[in-house]
Parts: sequence; structure tokens; C-alpha cells
Amino acid sequence: MKHLLKTIFISLLMLFSTSLLKAQNAKLDSLNRLIRSETDDKLRIKHMLEKADHLAIISLDSAIILNLKIIEESKRIKYDRGQEEAFLKLVYNYTYTGNSSEALKQLSNLRHFVEQTKDSGSFANYYSSAGLYYGMQNKYDSSIYFYEKAIPLYEKIGNSMRTAQSASNLAIAFQQQSNYSRALYYQQKSLKIHEEDENIMGQAYTTVNMANTYQNMGDLKRAESYFLKSIELALKMNLTNVELYAYTNLSSMFIGVDQWQKAYDYAMKAVKLGRKMGDKGIQAASFSKAALAKANQNEFNEAMELSKSAISLADSVNQPMIIQQAYSGMGFVLKSQKKWKEAIPFYERSLASLADADLFIKENGRLFKELSECYEQTGNPAKALEMYKKYTVISDSINSRENIRKATELTMNYEFEKKEEASRVIQDAKDELNRTRMMGLGSGLLLSFIIIIGALVGYRGKQRANAKLRKQKTEIEDALEKLKVTQSQLIQSEKMASLGELTAGIAHEIQNPLNFVNNFSDLSNELVIEIKEELAMGNYQEAKDILNNVQDNLQKITHHGKRADGIVKGMLLHSRTNAGEKLPTDINNLSDEYLRLAYHGMRAKDNNFNANIITNFDPAIGKVDVVPQDMGRVMLNLINNALYAVAEKSKKANAEGIDYEPQVTLITRKEKGSIEIRVVDNGNGIPDSIKDKIFQPFFTSKPTGQGTGLGLSLSYDIVTKGHGGELSVHEADNGGVEFIVRLPIVHNLSGK
Repeated sequence: MKHLLKTIFISLLMLFSTSLLKAQNAKLDSLNRLIRSETDDKLRIKHMLEKADHLAIISLDSAIILNLKIIEESKRIKYDRGQEEAFLKLVYNYTYTGNSSEALKQLSNLRHFVEQTKDSGSFANYYSSAGLYYGMQNKYDSSIYFYEKAIPLYEKIGNSMRTAQSASNLAIAFQQQSNYSRALYYQQKSLKIHEEDENIMGQAYTTVNMANTYQNMGDLKRAESYFLKSIELALKMNLTNVELYAYTNLSSMFIGVDQWQKAYDYAMKAVKLGRKMGDKGIQAASFSKAALAKANQNEFNEAMELSKSAISLADSVNQPMIIQQAYSGMGFVLKSQKKWKEAIPFYERSLASLADADLFIKENGRLFKELSECYEQTGNPAKALEMYKKYTVISDSINSRENIRKATELTMNYEFEKKEEASRVIQDAKDELNRTRMMGLGSGLLLSFIIIIGALVGYRGKQRANAKLRKQKTEIEDALEKLKVTQSQLIQSEKMASLGELTAGIAHEIQNPLNFVNNFSDLSNELVIEIKEELAMGNYQEAKDILNNVQDNLQKITHHGKRADGIVKGMLLHSRTNAGEKLPTDINNLSDEYLRLAYHGMRAKDNNFNANIITNFDPAIGKVDVVPQDMGRVMLNLINNALYAVAEKSKKANAEGIDYEPQVTLITRKEKGSIEIRVVDNGNGIPDSIKDKIFQPFFTSKPTGQGTGLGLSLSYDIVTKGHGGELSVHEADNGGVEFIVRLPIVHNLSGK
């Protein structure tokens, strides 16, 4: 009965696909008629570009031929947009056929063309194409770099379709680096846009990618649901490529749970569709998955033939991940038959294919472990140990990345909750104000009524009115008190949030001394071995000289260990939630520390960001009594604002082709009875109309969702109320902003 139902289902599926194929062909026929009859050259090329999109879904080779023709036609009539769109589509077409050299050539053509147009939309098209190309080459750092440049430009010009496409593809790069929280963020962003635009095709592409993310996270139930949803959407629109990717990834999923027959069936469906599409990379990967399924069912002859087909196709494309899958698959088939020696070259070729990839995944660790077993079985323990060490290094790294991923997810959840709380408090304040006004209006009406009644009933009516007014007053005071408590809690949350701003900078700062500790420890270990050798030969003077070197190394280890200890203690101080006590603090060191942490934190968010950092510290300041963690928050807020200002101006300058060098200056100065800390930037400045508002709670000039408006308000309270100082803002000489902190020197220990 189960086999009968399965047969009926497949028959219906084929019938449905056939009817959709007819619909797709009808669309192509309609476009062909428009192309033949159109007298306007530009409109004819637009119809040809639309046809190229439809062909890319069912035949990549046909799409390539048409796009090359479009370029020639566009050149003839000097239609720039037609050339640009055709170059863009060719990058995609050649990339998906596995012809990376031709794809790179077309990407170069596109870049040359875009540089002449200097149009924001054209630059976005180039960035998104480069992101796709490098993603298919497993250069995920480069892919992320280009997509993160494309998305803001697409959003700026209002191109929602390509914003969604780029977000979906950016998510794939994050997914391949095991950064699943960022992957899901961009996939949800893409899906939301497609749903708002009622774009079923876009929903299908994004849904299959979300399924793959859930699969990598181990949420197989949700992954299978999304895969089947993507197939359903693909069949509605005859999206053969989406259906193909869903089948090949379903095969991977069932391999992961040892359901070999399902894995084989889905893999062969993907092979069939890949052949129809002309996608050799997917065919090779799917043949390899089918071979793994058969090998695990002990059907080795068929597994060998499938692996040979996978390798033959993989060698014809230049996609590292595909080559890795094909050769590792053959290695596994041979290893499963205990043909250890024959399996070794295939495993080594597999690992070599990803040597230059921005990829460090669990799969590589598994391959090193399997190769280690092959060397052990062939009597080569040294190589076996070497491979096993590489396996353990990758396993440890994966565990570390998992911890980072969890921390990132917690940070994202916290930031969301913080912003949601800020919005809720603001809305509560508005609601309370409205209620107060309504109460006031009601009170006025009630009072008028009481006056009229008072004329009739006298004192008794007045007493009742007074009782009601007292009750209303109590309610209003209670509501105001609740609002103050909520606001106080939010301000405390903002204090803790600044700890998150330090995370990336602290990670960078602490890594540096730890690297020194590790390097000098390794060197000292080697010197100890040399000492033993010299002592064994009776060379006591040489051994003594080497011991002096060991002593120097130990002093350096102690120095850098104390550096790391200082960074950690500083972080712990910053995380305290109590009011803290004033301590003698080196203001110059504190300022320099938070400048570096803020800058590295900004660089962690945007590795393309650079700024000229200038410092001018007055050594006469010495130590001043302040609350270190509170002043650290002030410095972090002011420096982050300056870095944000120059980053925004830099983005605008780059988009407009204007020369601009971001610059942030930090100055300390001792005045009579006080010290000054100045943070100066050369950003866009602050309009005079809002200068009086910037220290008010909840006021922010940043776009919605990028600031709560509490950072400067909190800093103002710390400086003025907590330390009896002043915090002011002025226009800088370079057109940017200058914040000045003035603190009274209550207790100066510089002379001690």
C-alpha cells in the first residue's frame, strides 16, 4: 500500500510539473513574440533581459548565449543599462555552471563598466555579483564584505527585490562560517521583503536557504519542513533550480541521520534535475551523496561507479567545495572496503581543495580523522598522529565557535529586548500623559458639575468632589512613580549594554598578550631542551647563557600575563552594577584603554572601517579620584559617538566619490583645579537646532533602531552628578563635534 501511494504521488507530481513547464514555455513564447514585434530598441532589450531570467531557471547555457547577444545589441544602440544587466546575469550564469574563470572575466567587465557610470545602483549590482562569485569559491570573508556593501545601497535606492536577494545570499556566507544567528537574521529579513512584495519566487529561494541553516543547526524537523515548503513554492513557479537545491540538501540531511535509502533517492532526484539545468557542480555533489548512501548499505560496486561520476564532473568545474565532496566520497567508499592505502590519495586531494577557502568546519575535522585511521592501518603512525592532531585542533575550534555563536545569540536577544523596553517605556509615558489629560478633562467637567450641584446640596457635594480629586491625584502620582522606576531600570540596562560594546575590542586586546605568552612559552621549552643537550655534552657556560635567555622569556611571560590580567580586571570593573567607589585612577591610561577598545569594537562590526586616531595626553594629570567603571562608560559613549559620526560620513563620501579621511582625536589637559578630556571628530557635526536636546533622555539623532538616546544622558549624569564636573558639546574647527569633560581635582596623587 505504501509503494502504491508513493507511485501515485510521484505521478501527480510529474503531471503538475509538466503543466507548469507548459506555462513556462507559454511565457517564453509570449516574450519571443514581443521581442520580434517591438520597434523600440530599448524595450526590445528589456524583453530580452526578461527572457534571459526565465532561461536561467531552466537552461543556463541558453541564458548565457542570450546574454552575450544582449551585450552586443546594447553596445550597438549605446544602451548602458542593457549592458550592465547582461554582465550581471552572465556572472551568475557562469558561476552556476562552474566556469569560474569566465565568471571572473565577466565580473571584471562589470566592474569596469560600473566605474564609468558612478551610479549607486550600478555599484550595488557589482558588489552583489562579487559577493556571489566569492561565495561560490568558498571565499566567505570576501563574500560577506561585498554583500554588506551592496545591501545598504539597494536599500538607499529602494530596490527591495535585490535587497532581499543579497540578504539571502549573505546569509549563506554566514551559515558556512557557522554564524547561524546572523544567517537567520538576514534570511528572515529577505523572507519578510518577499512576503510584502508577494514574490513567490523570492520566497522559494529564501525558504530553501533557511532550511539549510536549520539543518546545520541540528533542527532537522524544522529543516525538513522548510525544504518541503520550498519545493512546494518551486513547483508553483517551475523553479527547477530551487527544487534541485532542496533535493540535494534533503539528501545531506538524511545522510546525517543514517536514513540511507531516503538519502539516495533525494540525491538521484537532484542528479536528474542538475543534468536538466546544466549544473555540473550540483550533479557532482549529488552523485557523491548517493555514493555515500550506497557505501553505507554495503553496495560497493554501485557506490564506486557513483563516486567516479562525481569526480569526473567535479574535475570539470572549479568549485572547491564540490571537489572536496567528490574526492572525500571516493575516499570513504574505499575506506569502507578497508582499502586503506587506496583511500589516502583521495582524502588528501579532498583536503587540499579547501586549503585556501575561508572555511573551518566540522566536515574537515571528520576528514582528518578518517585519513588518520587510513595512515594507522597502513603502518604510518607518524602521519596518523599528525592528521589526528589536525582533527583535534578543528574540533576545539568548532567548540569555541559554538560558544561564540551562543554569546552572539544572547547579545542579539539582549539588544532586541533593550530596544523593545525603550520603546515600551516611551509609549507608556505617552499613554500616561494622555490618561492624565483625560483625567484633567474629566476632573474639569466633574468640577463644573460639582459647582452646579454645590449650589443645591452644599457642603456634602464638595466633600465628595474633594475625595474623588484626592483619589485621582493618588493614581496619577502612583503612575508617575511607576514610570520613574521603569525609566531607572532602563538606564541601568543601558549601563550593562555598554559591556556588550566592549566585547569585540576586549577580545582583540586580550589576544595580543596571550599570543606573546604562548610564543615565549614555546620558545622557553625549546631552550630547556637545548640546556639539557649542552649539559649532557659538558658545555656548562653555554647552558648558563641559554638559562639567561630562559629567564628573560619568563619575565616577558609575566609582563604580558599581567597585561591580560589588567584587561580582564578592567572588564570586570566595567560590568559592576552598583554605584562604585572613587579610586585614584590614571586618567591617561583609562582614556587610552577605552579608545583602543572602542576602535577595535567598531572594526569588529565593520572590518572595512579605518580612521586616523590621534592622542595628546598631558603627563601632568597623574591620578585623580574617580569611579573608574563609570568614567569608562562616559569615555566609551563619547568615543563610540565620534567613531559612528566619522563612519557615517565616510560611507557617504565613498558613495559620492569624495576624498575624506576619518579622524578622531583624544586630548587630556590639566587646568588650574581641574582636568579636561576632549573627544573630537571630523564627522558631519550636530545641527544647532538639536544641541540643547542631545543630553535629554531618549533623544537620539541616529536612525530608528540604532540608538536608545540614553548614552549621552547617562554620561551627563555620571559627570555632573556623580563627579561634580561638566560635560559640554561644541562645534569643532574641522566642522565635526568636540565633547569636553571637565572634572574637579578633588584628590590628586600625581606627586606620590
